[in-house]
Amino acid sequence: MSQPTGTTSVRAPEAVAGPASGRIVISVDAMGGDRGAAAVADGIVRSAKKNPDIAFIVHGPEAELTRLLGRRRELLGRCEIRHAEGVVKMTDKPSQVMRHGEGTSMWSTIESVRRGEATVAVSCGNTGALMALSMIRLRKLPGINRPAIACLWPSRSPQGFNVMLDVGADIKADAEDLLQYALMGASYARNGLGLARPRIGLLNVGTEEHKGRAELKLANDLIAAATEAGGFDYVGFVEGGDLPGDRVDVIVTDGFTGNIALKTGEGTAKLVSDFLKEAFNATFLSRIAALLALTSLKRLQKRIDPRRVNGGVFLGLNGTVVKSHGSADALGVSAAIRLAFQLAQSGFQDRLAARLASAGQARQGAAAQGVGGAVAAPGGASNLNGTTE
Repeated sequence: MSQPTGTTSVRAPEAVAGPASGRIVISVDAMGGDRGAAAVADGIVRSAKKNPDIAFIVHGPEAELTRLLGRRRELLGRCEIRHAEGVVKMTDKPSQVMRHGEGTSMWSTIESVRRGEATVAVSCGNTGALMALSMIRLRKLPGINRPAIACLWPSRSPQGFNVMLDVGADIKADAEDLLQYALMGASYARNGLGLARPRIGLLNVGTEEHKGRAELKLANDLIAAATEAGGFDYVGFVEGGDLPGDRVDVIVTDGFTGNIALKTGEGTAKLVSDFLKEAFNATFLSRIAALLALTSLKRLQKRIDPRRVNGGVFLGLNGTVVKSHGSADALGVSAAIRLAFQLAQSGFQDRLAARLASAGQARQGAAAQGVGGAVAAPGGASNLNGTTE
């Protein structure tokens, strides 16, 4: 991690227009991704072209960002550049960033959310460092033991995606953590996918109730006890084959298992894509077949392209953070920004906090009365499609 030489605030003539203009402000870390600031800048411009209701605070070296963004007419009156000299590298340890990260673009990005200048933070940088800084600067929501990272998984469900969490915030999760993941995942599915009553599944090595570790069996009981009050349906244990299926809408697991599943899925999608290219380029006739099937192949590519569903959401914090894939190109960055905008527009953070607070009160009440199980009281939030929780 390069040490900062100082952090200043630079406001260009096209200064950012925030809530007063009706725009939602997204705080973007321009540094730390594998493709550098240029890919992030291109993603910002791509988003600005598609959505006039977004404004940006972009963090990184002033001179470089001014060169990349300063003359883009799509950003006139919608983009502020915040100078931050330091960069959190992919190889930096979270503990090191926690001690010496002030002045980096990642720190500055989180600070904009903490101060209320922006609604959501987006970064392609080091996942461990981003989570560590987010926990330090934003703090955890009351009652949350471990925050989680939720991702969207392409599936055969009617909505086209399933939610999976945790996918890497913490490799450990006890039964109570898994219950909290279920509650947060259900709220995310309601607000992000428009599902009035999401179906929850707990990832295990089999669907039989006697299988799995002790904490999974206990979590199975806790989640089942929370279904009615929590406003979701619990289908019980699910297996890896259910991740892209239509049996569940939310898959709950620990961060170790979830991260491996996520990376395996991304690798498999790329492998299938590469195999198809090789097959259709093998002979002259296969190339003709590829031309005839071009429309269908593009539809398939769009469906399985991980860039189009790029963005893991940090859940359980006093602020919303979207983690973009480190290797994201302009399309991937734009997708992460679009997700950040949708969550901000829906008021997701306030609704999640309210639901978790209600859940905590309900569990305390049940414990005081000597009633077993954990419950979550239903909220009254609306999702991205306008229906109520």
